[in-house]
Amino acid sequence: MDTTQSTTIQQEDNSRKDSVNKEFIQIRDFNFFYGEAQALHDLNFNIPEQQVTAFIGPSGCGKSTLLRNINRMNDLIDGTRHEGDILVNGKSVYDPLTEVISLRKRIGMVFQKSNPFPKSIYENVIYGLRVSGRNKKAELDRVVTESLQGAALWDEVKDRLHESALGLSGGQMQRLCIARAIANQPEVILMDEPCSALDPIATGKIEELIHELKEQFTIVIVTHNMQQAARVSDNTAFFYLGKLIEYNTTENIFFNPSEAQTEAYITGRFG
Repeated sequence: MDTTQSTTIQQEDNSRKDSVNKEFIQIRDFNFFYGEAQALHDLNFNIPEQQVTAFIGPSGCGKSTLLRNINRMNDLIDGTRHEGDILVNGKSVYDPLTEVISLRKRIGMVFQKSNPFPKSIYENVIYGLRVSGRNKKAELDRVVTESLQGAALWDEVKDRLHESALGLSGGQMQRLCIARAIANQPEVILMDEPCSALDPIATGKIEELIHELKEQFTIVIVTHNMQQAARVSDNTAFFYLGKLIEYNTTENIFFNPSEAQTEAYITGRFG
């Protein structure tokens, strides 16, 4: 290989890396209120594309509140309001022209407790497509196969696609909910304590799946489990009393935190 060709390949490789690590979610001067009570204070940070970012902190610190603002789930709560902005891929989630249902297709969410619909496994996966009026069987079959494969569930359920999803184990239900989320081809997957109700084996499968999914999706996960945050995330944001105390690579947060408060939380001295 000549020098020119080698240089070109290196430039292309660097370009891909820059693209993958771009600031995909931008949180700008963000404040959030439940009535008169302020839950989030002056948040400013960026979440990179196709990486896993963990939100950690004690209960009530605002991490789930922020997560639910990224796809405007908090709109469902009366009396809430915000200041500042959240942009996803350069577009404000609060743009008056943004249609919220479409936004939540772009930004999928997996909740703490798995919530499959009382329908078949097949119908759970393609529920969002049906709502959008997409009913061609060939397309639905393809999406079911690809989504269940993407959620590492296909081999376990391929012979029972038309059985009730409520017959699955807890870990399988959670992976089904992930399959349902990725069926819409979102840009972002939000995960709110996705393993808190699962046993260690099921938790391990979900964590392996998270590693695989970040090849395609930007993932933000809320977790109380410090070991889980260390295992699955590339970046970690530590919150306390609605404020962002520290945000850095996970390696730096866990092994070289710059804030004494972060170190105290990571080592279990409070929280």
